[in-house]
Amino acid sequence: MDAISGFPRSRFPYWRQDLTASLVVFLVALPLCVGVAVASGVPAELGLVTGIVGGLVTGLLPGSSLQVSGPAAGLTVLVLGAVETYGLPALGVIVLAAGLLQLAMGALRLGRWFRAISLSVVEGMLAGIGLVLIAGQLYSAAGLEAPSSGLDKITGLPGAAADALGSTEALASLALGAGTVVVMVLWTRLPRRVRTVPGALAAVGLATAVTAVLGPPVATVEVKGLLDAVQPPGADAFGELANAGFLGTIVAFTLIASAESLFSAAAVDRLHTGPRTAYDKELMAQGAGNSVCGLLGALPMTAVIVRSSANVGAGARTKASRVLHGVWLLVFAALLPSALALIPLPALAGVLVHAGWKLIPFRGIVSLWRGHRGEALILVVTAVSIVTVNMFEGVLIGLALSVAKTAWEASHLRLEIVDKGAGAVQAHLSGNATFLRLPKMLESLEALPQDRPVELDLSGLHHLDHACRTALENWAERHSATGTDPVKVTAPAGTQA
Repeated sequence: MDAISGFPRSRFPYWRQDLTASLVVFLVALPLCVGVAVASGVPAELGLVTGIVGGLVTGLLPGSSLQVSGPAAGLTVLVLGAVETYGLPALGVIVLAAGLLQLAMGALRLGRWFRAISLSVVEGMLAGIGLVLIAGQLYSAAGLEAPSSGLDKITGLPGAAADALGSTEALASLALGAGTVVVMVLWTRLPRRVRTVPGALAAVGLATAVTAVLGPPVATVEVKGLLDAVQPPGADAFGELANAGFLGTIVAFTLIASAESLFSAAAVDRLHTGPRTAYDKELMAQGAGNSVCGLLGALPMTAVIVRSSANVGAGARTKASRVLHGVWLLVFAALLPSALALIPLPALAGVLVHAGWKLIPFRGIVSLWRGHRGEALILVVTAVSIVTVNMFEGVLIGLALSVAKTAWEASHLRLEIVDKGAGAVQAHLSGNATFLRLPKMLESLEALPQDRPVELDLSGLHHLDHACRTALENWAERHSATGTDPVKVTAPAGTQA
């Protein structure tokens, strides 16, 4: 019973807040779903399918109550490369396999371990994706065909600019794309009442209206229809599982989609005071959604911070808002599919250029460089590796650098030499003696005078690995053989070898 009114309490006490939030998220998600699909080289309807599954499947499952899932700009580069390499039918197999792996990892309670991934690697990954995404969409905004590799996209921009300047159609297309970006940037400065309409939707709507009225020579979205676009993978597509490169692509999809979703969950948790994310359950929810998307031949999904923050900001209180946003996407795809054909491609390219720019943490790089230059270097190297090599190997390079940096910092070793000019030379080692510090340690010890006794004090060591222990024993034997007295060693207390 309600304590004030005396009437029975509703089973859905927050239905008004959740209904309003679902409409806001739907309006935010609509242009992004279509834009990500087009940029990924797949039919626009498949982006809507992934958004629908993100709402109706992942949205119903436990994990994170308020974050919203759907096709993400962060996977655009990877999806485009996979489609170009293996074909559209194989995309369903990749997404299905990635979803099953996510389900397995969640069942094995590995979701929480994604929180241990270096933030610099994740931000570097997003920065690399953003750079490639921006470069690729600049070609699309001009109506030109983009090169396949990330490096070629960037290095080919001057030539593409020269081609565009000589073409009236390309200039008109660029103007429409640039106008879309300008509207999205300026939209955040308008009064709050105006901003109830999402900037991306407003920009795409204005570009569509301009195209309909002025009729500039620009390409628009090709529409096949929802049922025609959905094509479950056939038996031939599963044959690619024997390809080592194909398996590597699946692993890349799994790791990147999982990391992006769980980092998004951590960010969303900071935006509200409701229930915290259950990371293993959220990973399984993402896996279930991706498995369904794979069976439908659609795009992979992740939790998306843009949609999730819009959901929280619109006042959502329960998971009903994200489920309803999937319902509205389904209604739109079923009743108004022809409306997609009115959307100009340069406008979608402008939306994704804006999204790619927001993926690059400019302020974060400056802040890291001032306080943690090693982390800043990892971020930059990860981003550059993704641009020059590929997504999977770039992330691996970033992870390897992060592990190496951590190992180097953890192996802090201090060698203090006390030589009073007479008697024994005292050498005190403290900290962690690992193979990473071995060359410098041996260099200092071998420089000690051979004609004087040496007292080696290891009691200050917290850790002494096998390589250092063996090296110290060999050095002590050599010094004792050539010196006047054997080396006197004070053993470390409680060290781990």
